[in-house]
Amino acid sequence: TARGNIGNTYNGLVTNETNVNDVTYVGSTVGAFFGYVNAVERLSKPITERLGTFRERVSAGTFKKALNRAEDVRILENHDFTRNLGGIKDGNLKLEEDAIGLRAEADIFDKDVIADAKAGRLVGWSFGFFPIESRDTAEDGMPIKELHEIDLREVSLLNKNHTPAYDGTLVAVRDNEEKMIIGETMLADSVDIREE
Repeated sequence: TARGNIGNTYNGLVTNETNVNDVTYVGSTVGAFFGYVNAVERLSKPITERLGTFRERVSAGTFKKALNRAEDVRILENHDFTRNLGGIKDGNLKLEEDAIGLRAEADIFDKDVIADAKAGRLVGWSFGFFPIESRDTAEDGMPIKELHEIDLREVSLLNKNHTPAYDGTLVAVRDNEEKMIIGETMLADSVDIREE
């Protein structure tokens, strides 16, 4: 079933896209990407599926449980498994849930993704998962799906061909002397930018 341009379900794998991120580019052969894949306890934009429209919220602790259970989580470009950029087992992806949400650190060696980062064509992060435990509620007449347990399979860097389902903070690209910022600001968030 399709979620329009916000997210998709592929063979049961749900993908949710978010703008909560910070992208840092370091050097010409490796891109160092840092940021938040998702901010927990925040509502997504409305998501439309075959059975209707709803919003989604990831509960605090959901990613921590998923990471404790996961043998590996891949990092992809635009949820495309043919654009596999590495993973936890490969040693170039670190994920952790903190008080804000799911934080990612990734070293990317793909020249096209690095070029997209330098050109400001990356718009956000996303994650793909299988739901394990969720609860349906409603707020202001809108159905809400609260995710409590998921099987996290992948996180994705998104280019401008995708529209994130979660509002976010910032995309920053650094190349020693240049800095480009694209995106929205959320005053409640702090963003780490590491210069190397």
